[in-house]
Amino acid sequence: MTTSWGRPAPYRGALSELFRLLCATYLVLTGWRPLGDWPAAPKAVVVAAPHTSNWDAVHMLAAAGYYRVTLRWMGKQSLTRGPFGWLMTALGCVPIDRSARQDTVQAMTDAFAASDRMLLVVPPEGTRSLTLAWKSGFYHIARLAGVPIIPAVMDYGPKTIRICEMFLTTGDYDADVAVIRRQYRDAVGRHAGKFAAET
Repeated sequence: MTTSWGRPAPYRGALSELFRLLCATYLVLTGWRPLGDWPAAPKAVVVAAPHTSNWDAVHMLAAAGYYRVTLRWMGKQSLTRGPFGWLMTALGCVPIDRSARQDTVQAMTDAFAASDRMLLVVPPEGTRSLTLAWKSGFYHIARLAGVPIIPAVMDYGPKTIRICEMFLTTGDYDADVAVIRRQYRDAVGRHAGKFAAET
């Protein structure tokens, strides 16, 4: 397996390059390496696993900075309100109104339709605790929005964040998810006992 750092998305300007430098420095100092070239997709669902610690989000955001991409993530609508709401929005939060029993899959499908560019990162386990069954939301969002899935494997063993080739859904949920989960077969989470790659 290659050990060279993956190729990022195209240049986005001086400010983006400064942020990229900071993120690359963080990755070097913490011993992480981003592997795999970033796919040329303006819209996608990024499946980020294993997810066993809050540190996963920090490492994933640093990798995104290195790759010159902006990730978006789902959060409670209240996070985007108040004095720091602008910050949560700037950090990529896509608000979900849970009080209105909003259909999350449909809300994210609508968000994709309203955006020219959107990379929505989703931890498929839906929790930092051990779960054998992945939540199906990430798949249905990608399917309904007509966007590919990009598997991102955060492996604490060799400390690599591996970006895999894009996967296009076929409509056969069980078969498709089995293929996607195989990408994570040997991955180790920060808390190894809390991640099961395959059922």
